[in-house]
Amino acid sequence: MQDPKLILCIDNCFACKRWVKPMDWMRLIRSMGVTWVEQSADTECDPLYMDARYTKDWIELVRQGGEKTGVRVKNVYSGHGTYATCGLAHWDARVRARFRDQWMKPQADTAKALNAGFGFFAHAFEHGVLQSAGTYEKTLQTLYGDLAELARYAREIGLPAVGLEQMYTPHMPPWTIAGTRELLSQIYARAGAPMYVTLDVGHMNGQQFFQRPGEEDIREAIASARHGGQPRRLWIGSEAANCIFRDAAAGKEEISAATERILENIDENPHLFAAPEDGEIWTWIEKLGKYSPIVHLQQSDGKSSPHWPFSEAYNRRGVVTGERLLFSLQAAFSSPAEQGMPDAVGEIALTLEPFVGTAANPYDAMEDIAQSVAYWRKFIPRDGMRLSEAAALQKSRMECK
Repeated sequence: MQDPKLILCIDNCFACKRWVKPMDWMRLIRSMGVTWVEQSADTECDPLYMDARYTKDWIELVRQGGEKTGVRVKNVYSGHGTYATCGLAHWDARVRARFRDQWMKPQADTAKALNAGFGFFAHAFEHGVLQSAGTYEKTLQTLYGDLAELARYAREIGLPAVGLEQMYTPHMPPWTIAGTRELLSQIYARAGAPMYVTLDVGHMNGQQFFQRPGEEDIREAIASARHGGQPRRLWIGSEAANCIFRDAAAGKEEISAATERILENIDENPHLFAAPEDGEIWTWIEKLGKYSPIVHLQQSDGKSSPHWPFSEAYNRRGVVTGERLLFSLQAAFSSPAEQGMPDAVGEIALTLEPFVGTAANPYDAMEDIAQSVAYWRKFIPRDGMRLSEAAALQKSRMECK
């Protein structure tokens, strides 16, 4: 079995607009017992807002702060700014080029200067692209081309790793296990260099809302709508399918005929639907964990991506556990090598991603983060320990209970 090293990280997104100078967030993170950081672009190092001279000075401040606190940047990561745009999947080639060359590559340069990896999510497919399997595939291939160029650039400048985060809806691929595997293999083939994936343990919860309905589900939903009922959330994909549904609900088309036409449209647009396994957290980890140098950690209820802390109160409500993560990663690294895929990673940064709301009490938020660190330190008591060691330690503890 391949046996990667594990380290515990924290994304400094929580410090956005509050503790923004490197020394400030470094001291705070060090006080929580963490020495590795995922640097969010939102915490004052986004190349769309900051110029190159500032960034050079900022990198020096990070180095100085690291020498004084022992805190190091493990990965540089995109933030909300790039999440809010079509970015690398924009309809205008000029915008795509700007994101690739004036955002992605400068961030990769920043990561290199800090001897860190680079991860991101910076694209979305507009609604019109989703309406045709052919248009969707064409847009996807364009995205692959830009990502491959970035993978080549990362290799050229010597980045330790570059990765794309997985999402959970059709308009933000990759969002399925099969689609993620295709993306990784396609980019590896095109670039001759690896592109990895960041797995977020809350990003498997949306797929349950985008699974293919059965024939009876569609019939019942139409019948309910005809009688003034509010049908359960039923995803049937395209605008064309929804038009058929609305006509049938209004009595303009017979239910059986409408159902048959909707199912035909669903068959024509498989890109809009997830498989049941795509909504299972641990299946993602078991199948793709060995291609994930970064795993984003958040507690959730299995129905959303709320970025809850791992405090005692939220852990009672949540479905994410350290035990399950370790054992699922073991399963991933026990699987055989796959032709056409990049090499398995040798190190995984298990990275807390604590979002703090604008109106949140920052002192309460810091207590929640401290509790999250304490929870995960039970599973990774020492940075750099092997997965096998962490799993064996946890198994021993479970047997002693």
